[in-house]
Amino acid sequence: MSPPQSGSRPALPRRPLGQTGHAATVLGLGGEGVLRTHGRTAEAVKVIERALDQGVNYCETAPAYAGSMDYYGAALGERRKQIFLASKTHERSRDASLRLLDDSLRRLRTGHLDLWQLHDLRTLDDLERIFSRGGALDALLQARQEGRVRFLGITGHHDPAVLLEAMRRFAFDTVLLALNAADVHRLSFIQTVLPEAVRRGMGVIGMKVCAQGKLLGQGNLSMDEALGYVLSLRGVSTAIVGCKTPAEVDDNARIVRQFVPFEEARLRALHERTRQSAEVFNYYKKPS
Repeated sequence: MSPPQSGSRPALPRRPLGQTGHAATVLGLGGEGVLRTHGRTAEAVKVIERALDQGVNYCETAPAYAGSMDYYGAALGERRKQIFLASKTHERSRDASLRLLDDSLRRLRTGHLDLWQLHDLRTLDDLERIFSRGGALDALLQARQEGRVRFLGITGHHDPAVLLEAMRRFAFDTVLLALNAADVHRLSFIQTVLPEAVRRGMGVIGMKVCAQGKLLGQGNLSMDEALGYVLSLRGVSTAIVGCKTPAEVDDNARIVRQFVPFEEARLRALHERTRQSAEVFNYYKKPS
């Protein structure tokens, strides 16, 4: 079934993406789900098109996400100008990152990225390589000067201390970080990185909203609760969600249209409900 036409439903809520000047829909399309596959172009294009039809204006991808960039390249066409398109480099050197950017723009069929991010910062060694002479930060700065990228960001879900150190070293525009109702139980990004990003005026993009589905299901949380929790955190600009089908896109759009910020008591209750299985839900963080 097709979604209702845009004139018959309210627009998706929007929030400022830091100081970029972009008002991001609070629901963004992530690079997981059917987008992190190969050879499923028809299915993936339907998901992307449904997200755009629903009004989503923030889209996330990366070279590491299988065929995600190729799917976007096949789907966007003239609609590219409707969205804020974010991608990443997992390379740590200038030259390798610039080669990756060339390939990314070719696969995405676009002349520029709105946001280019240093992907998956895990260790202080990552930072030493990135910030050294000839490191990846040099590529980000060169690409921005050349107009091939507009804004610069960082991403991570392994260790909050590494993101904090990266933020100390350079004034990035955005941070993409893991945020969900189980985060507070160990190596919390919510209690450390999020308030610092807010203090710096950065755009905050939430990922791992449902811990790749581990938070959902019988005895756990509903998607309404998982997504609502993240959007209730002070300073969050948008939350990206990977979708398998157009129906999942529609359901997530329904959630954010109906969203009312959770009160503190409800947030605490969700913390308690995730406590017992917190290690499972925080699988993506560095070992204790």
